[in-house]
Amino acid sequence: MKKIDIVISEVGPRDGLQNISAIMPLPAKKIWVSALATAGLREIEVGSFVPARILPQLADTAELVTHAQTITGLTVAVLVPNYQGAENAVRAGVDKITIPFSASETHCLANVNRSHEQMLEEVRKIVELLKTLPARQRPIFEGGISTAFGCTLEGHVPEKKILELATSLMAAGCDEVGLSDTTGYADPAQVRRLVGAVKAEVGNNNLTGLHLHNTRGLGLANALAALDAGITTLDSSLGGLGGCPFAPGASGNIVTEDLVYMLESMGLRTGINLEKLIETRQIVQAALPGETMFGFIPDAGLPIGY
Repeated sequence: MKKIDIVISEVGPRDGLQNISAIMPLPAKKIWVSALATAGLREIEVGSFVPARILPQLADTAELVTHAQTITGLTVAVLVPNYQGAENAVRAGVDKITIPFSASETHCLANVNRSHEQMLEEVRKIVELLKTLPARQRPIFEGGISTAFGCTLEGHVPEKKILELATSLMAAGCDEVGLSDTTGYADPAQVRRLVGAVKAEVGNNNLTGLHLHNTRGLGLANALAALDAGITTLDSSLGGLGGCPFAPGASGNIVTEDLVYMLESMGLRTGINLEKLIETRQIVQAALPGETMFGFIPDAGLPIGY
């Protein structure tokens, strides 16, 4: 594979689908994931192991993982809310697990029905589970700190709390931590400051990824600030689909197509063929008729000579 500078982790099949009421059929999901990989995506969050009664849109995650694992060179990622979800993820054979750990305890209770201490206990149990696996079969385990830049339920989240949680997650055995702007509250100055502070606390290589939303139009600006602060993996969603159903008003992931265009225009290598990526929108639009998709590049087209 050719060397890349920035890893774009496509979260559309998980974050994009969990926030809409329509259910995309499994065959369409498989075609979508395959098309994303063909376009050059090397990491895709294909779903979440949550009870079907809570998110019926993601009830077929195990089947989609099985399909995604047939794609050479693809890192198959999933979200798990607890130990049971992690068990299911391990059984399915994923490459990466992220547990959403909200810095806002109010959001933590609303999102996964657990307090901070209960969530840390879930993390410790998951770590013990992963230790039972042969080293080559262990998925990467990321502690994803949600509402890291602010919460629609609590408002401001103290930076001290983020640093404490990052330290606790690493001490509990996570391989790395990630920061998520779940509610779209972040600004570029805050991104630079918080990323730098967390890296100083847990180590430069233990924070490499950010999950940013474009709720208030600052998604790409925040992505640039993240790059300046040393982030090398950015989450985004095809067509900007997604949001958190347990954070009021938290809509709009960064549009993958726009992010790829910005990075490639800057001379950074993503390994993604933008024309093929744009074509994958047709798969989603056909499977989810009437669902609004966003993106300046798909609407305006690529510049002559791009």
